[in-house]
Amino acid sequence: MSEARANHPGLIVPVGHVEPVPRRIRGTVDGRTVLDTRNALYVWEWPGYPQYSIPVRDVAEGALTDEGRRGKLSPGPARRHALHVGSQVREGAAWVWDEGAPERLLGTARFRWDAIDAWYEEDEQVFVHPRSPYTRVDALRSSSSVRVEVDGVVLADAPHAVLLFETGLPTRYYVERPYVDWTRLRPTATVTACPYKGTTTGYWSFTSEAATHTDLAWAYDFPTPQVAAIAGMVAFYNEHVDLSVDGSLLPRPAPVSREAWQRGRQQH
Repeated sequence: MSEARANHPGLIVPVGHVEPVPRRIRGTVDGRTVLDTRNALYVWEWPGYPQYSIPVRDVAEGALTDEGRRGKLSPGPARRHALHVGSQVREGAAWVWDEGAPERLLGTARFRWDAIDAWYEEDEQVFVHPRSPYTRVDALRSSSSVRVEVDGVVLADAPHAVLLFETGLPTRYYVERPYVDWTRLRPTATVTACPYKGTTTGYWSFTSEAATHTDLAWAYDFPTPQVAAIAGMVAFYNEHVDLSVDGSLLPRPAPVSREAWQRGRQQH
């Protein structure tokens, strides 16, 4: 099947864009608070989502040490720093913006996400990456019927659905489990997380006479409150199935590689 142009809003934030974060941002390592600020900045190093840039004055005293390496990130030059917490040393944990970077970033540090054990906005933990203030996620109930086929085999046929609209991604169609043919699907151990929807509780693959389609469907049994309507429902990758809505076959969206989405966030 030929692929169509995107029929959903694209990402609009330019690389290098900087905005204030209106939320208190904290980070912990081994249960110790290593950064705590109400003056963080969002900085976009790629269009999909921002990173936090933390004022160095709001990082634990002596926690950052210059490794003597200068590099250039998308917004500008920076110096690489290690993070010291107790007896631990986490190399390359942060980049402190250097001369030549946007003036608003000077005196702040962009941490590698996984260099911090837990990130918090106010008192709620944030997973995967910061939530973009320009991304909207809506889960809307719909009376539209949804039918999913792969290699001529019907995997789901539902009289209604919940449609999930997320900025920069194709619409996802979540159907209730009784309308899925579970005799055709095989569970896998895959788990993924999304800062807007939560952590998945199931993935399923399908093997037809023609091919094996790995991790074709997923579910969030305990999603974030903002998208509670999808709880326990199942969605399929539009990019890899034949999906019909109200009897009309939809064009498949162009697939996005994991590498490309790292520069513009691959999530479902």
